[in-house]
Amino acid sequence: MAELTIRESLNKALKEALDNNENVFLMGEDIGMYGGPYAVTKGLLEEYGSEKIMDTPISESGFVGAAIGASMAGMKPIVEIMTINFSLLAIDQIVNHAAKIHYMSDGQLSVPIIIRTVTGAGGRLAATHSQSFEGWYASVPGLKVVSPSNAIDALGLFRSAINENNPVIFVEHSMLYGVKNDIPDQYYETPIGLPKVLEKGDDLTLIAWSGMMPLAKLVSTELNKSNINTEIIDLRSLNPIDFELIFESVKKTNKVVILDEYWETGSFGSYISSVIQEKCFDYLDGPVGVINSLNVPMPYSAELEDKVIPNIDRAMNKIKELFGF
Repeated sequence: MAELTIRESLNKALKEALDNNENVFLMGEDIGMYGGPYAVTKGLLEEYGSEKIMDTPISESGFVGAAIGASMAGMKPIVEIMTINFSLLAIDQIVNHAAKIHYMSDGQLSVPIIIRTVTGAGGRLAATHSQSFEGWYASVPGLKVVSPSNAIDALGLFRSAINENNPVIFVEHSMLYGVKNDIPDQYYETPIGLPKVLEKGDDLTLIAWSGMMPLAKLVSTELNKSNINTEIIDLRSLNPIDFELIFESVKKTNKVVILDEYWETGSFGSYISSVIQEKCFDYLDGPVGVINSLNVPMPYSAELEDKVIPNIDRAMNKIKELFGF
């Protein structure tokens, strides 16, 4: 059992994909000679060569479109978009082509592409480099969206994604690359769509994913000081989601809070909340709480950014407001 960071586990996953499937190749800005903007592809150009590890021009619409075409022709592209903010430049290719070609061709064509991209705030990168659009993509039929919060799931979800025959948006939080876990020696896959209970508890269900998982653990630790036992659920995937595990937890705890880094307006956390309200209403002791980033562009100032992103003070105040803890 080796201890790996998320960055190292993704590097391992990419090597496995390249070794096991001759149709796999990587495309993206600075993934070759530079080793990747977040060093995930470090060393791959030297090991696999420029036919497998392709540095692209700064043209997201161009290289995402080229990868979609290659996938339709039988290849297995793994595309890296430097940040999810830049995916907006390829949103037509992703939403109107990759997500719909299988359906619109009546299953005659598939788009077995993985699009890796980086989400989230906390890096002091200001308003245009600190957004969290994974919930947008999760709302699009035809796209699967995964967002691991630890190295075990990063490797396991990527292994599952590489076996998908249609597009997967693989979302990595910029502040989590250094998170370490012991990786099992035996081969495993993490099922796409299946949430996981990280901590068991009877008093409150706390739902989060990706960059909000460290905050969820902080909240749980703080509540434990008052003998409040929190059940933490890591969604891991945003589309699809098997809600049964969530429903079982809600029926046990009767109280739910969701942590979501997206803005308050139109957030994915609000969608999760609506499903819980509809399916588990009779089991709830109060409203489902959703804690989001504030409805402002992300500041560059560290002090202001920390106030905009969901934080321990806002989380604890919301829980006290809703449930009196």
